[in-house]
Amino acid sequence: MTPQQRFLLLLILVGALATVLGLVSKRTRMLPYPVVLAAAGVVIGVLPGGQFPRVGPDVILIAFVPGLVFEAALGLDLPELTRRLLPVGLLASIGVLITVVLIGLLVHVSTGLSVASGMLLGAILAATDPIAVVSILRRLKAPLGLATILEGESLFNDGTGVAVFSAVLATILSGTPSLGDTTIRFFVITIGGTAIGLAAGFIGLALLRFAEDAQLEILATLVIAYGSYLAADIAHFSGIVAVVVAGIVVARYGSQIGRLHGPQLLGFWNLLAFVLNAMLFILVGAALPAWTLLPVAGFVVVAYVIVLLTRAVPVYGLLALAAWRGPAIPWRWRHVTFWAGLRGALSVALALSVAGAHGVDSRVSAIAYGVVLLSLLVQGALIAPVMRGLRVETAA
Repeated sequence: MTPQQRFLLLLILVGALATVLGLVSKRTRMLPYPVVLAAAGVVIGVLPGGQFPRVGPDVILIAFVPGLVFEAALGLDLPELTRRLLPVGLLASIGVLITVVLIGLLVHVSTGLSVASGMLLGAILAATDPIAVVSILRRLKAPLGLATILEGESLFNDGTGVAVFSAVLATILSGTPSLGDTTIRFFVITIGGTAIGLAAGFIGLALLRFAEDAQLEILATLVIAYGSYLAADIAHFSGIVAVVVAGIVVARYGSQIGRLHGPQLLGFWNLLAFVLNAMLFILVGAALPAWTLLPVAGFVVVAYVIVLLTRAVPVYGLLALAAWRGPAIPWRWRHVTFWAGLRGALSVALALSVAGAHGVDSRVSAIAYGVVLLSLLVQGALIAPVMRGLRVETAA
């Protein structure tokens, strides 16, 4: 086979498998699609012969993550997000930092990994991915406020989580890891990404004013999403922060232009996110095969327990503070928010990006991938019974 034929075969195989898995997820009703994809990734990883070619971390981050993040920004309910901005902001900022530090220190103490490796692992796993849960929340007619808190946290902590990850990784690669260096890098990366995202968003809006049909609007939003990421990445800032900010700008002001936010535009982005999620889990299953988890199985279990327990600190602590200063947050919402802190596509992409990186402990990527799998397979599979048990569909 020629390289072109192999690439076409890859697309056909991934598309066919994603379709079959989508049907399986639909049949099971309450089993989220990413859970099914994660299980399929495990199976693919142990298949002999390596039917799926491996993909590099640069491809993962550039091709997959901007599209997923931008789609999430477009789908936000902005009025409800404004109302729930305090809990979302606390979870996506202070919550991320608390998570990284707690995971890093506890992993270091319990497994013997270096503090730097523990912090890197914490940064990889800091961003939650409750996208798998949101569809179930809506199917169960869960309150809009709860869904907005989960979606908003996921979107914003994608940006802050990746900024922390980039800062930690950069200071490790510099050969002299330090808290001060990491903090400075974090603020530079975040502020720079925010500035580029604002510029890309408003320049994109000016471009959208000349778009007179849905096809041009779709093309323009693709340019905004991937252009903002690329510009920030070239400038050594956070591409994810840039995409998040650009997406919020378009979601906030773009509805006044043409058919933006119409069925065709949102339908395109929903389909793109569906395809990207499917391809990401399947391809990563081949890039980080499950057998690589066997030597670090004990580390994975310990790290997963740590990740689950540390989730309680920002959720119950920060949501209590937010409820004291803002709209009420029922305890049932807090319990669901705790359990719905799944790790998913972004953590997988970050784990893959450090696999084999010089100066990085080779166990970090495998442990992170294992924790993501456990998160999806355990929490994801049980989220429907948990919400039913809490009767969250009737929560005020």
